[in-house]
Amino acid sequence: MRAAVIHAPRDLRVERRALSPAGPGQVAVKITNGGICGSDLHYYLHGGFGTVRLKEPMVLGHELAGTVSEIGAGVSGLSPGQKVAVNPSLPCGHCRYCLAGLPQQCLDMRFYGSAMRTPHVQGGFAERIVCMAAQAVPIPDHVSLEQAAFAEPLAVCLHAVSRAGSLLGKRILVTGSGPIGLLLVIAARRAGAGEIIVTDIREAPLAKARAIGADHAFNLSADPDALAPYAANKGEFDVAFEASGSPAAILAALPVLRPQGVLVQVGQGGEVALPISGLVGKEIEMRGSFRFHPEFATAVRFISEGLVDVTPLLSAILPLERAVEAFDLAADKDRSIKVQLSFG
Repeated sequence: MRAAVIHAPRDLRVERRALSPAGPGQVAVKITNGGICGSDLHYYLHGGFGTVRLKEPMVLGHELAGTVSEIGAGVSGLSPGQKVAVNPSLPCGHCRYCLAGLPQQCLDMRFYGSAMRTPHVQGGFAERIVCMAAQAVPIPDHVSLEQAAFAEPLAVCLHAVSRAGSLLGKRILVTGSGPIGLLLVIAARRAGAGEIIVTDIREAPLAKARAIGADHAFNLSADPDALAPYAANKGEFDVAFEASGSPAAILAALPVLRPQGVLVQVGQGGEVALPISGLVGKEIEMRGSFRFHPEFATAVRFISEGLVDVTPLLSAILPLERAVEAFDLAADKDRSIKVQLSFG
């Protein structure tokens, strides 16, 4: 089978890899669509992010959908030809965090396309993968596989929304209007947010934010003081979702959060010096949000039942043999939101 394998920064190759049969409790899935994620881009552009670095060639990809092609022994509820979204998360199920109901913090997590452990966990940008049957979540026939490939990033955003607490009627700020920021707009609206304001430093993704229902979208590059009115009376926002990982965006969110407001940090980046007196004085709560677990099935249901519409975020679908072109397009935020690879 063919797969998209990263060797070093800007060294992405389409290579042939051996096929494995589906073992007991497993299924083989013929991958049809795979979305390029921000972490995939970090590996492609920089060889990793933070302390996570490539140490060996790795198949990229964890936003996956396809059709079941083989059933292993003992598997029920799935059949060949069935459409599925593939959950890339495989916690161990028996460490202290899994047992405490925090599988996203698993001490022995195997997450597709991740260099967090060595040997690296190979990803799903391949013509065929083998996974545990529980990772293959069925989708109805009427749902397209390109829609189903949005289940993973939507699950990330649903988890972030759960970390924020109730959004019903709340005024929400989303900093960063990449794929995650835009899916946060969709997820927050679904959760009952009263007003959603988005910021970025590029106009193209902000236009998309307006198109999918953001009440206002501000270009802070063109108007650095656009959020200044929201700092009145100690801040106007109830919740801020920080989706860019930019230290400047984190610092910009703090003055406009009301006392006891919540900052949910979703984007990953470098280090930032925080104004501790401001955090203490307004009793701001900072909450990290990392991956997901039960939210994956919820994301599949929301997409399948038409409760959210992810299709406006899909910019392009390119075949596997044009993987380098697809990654370059995905890295150009003026030309794309979400780019997917197709595997035939």
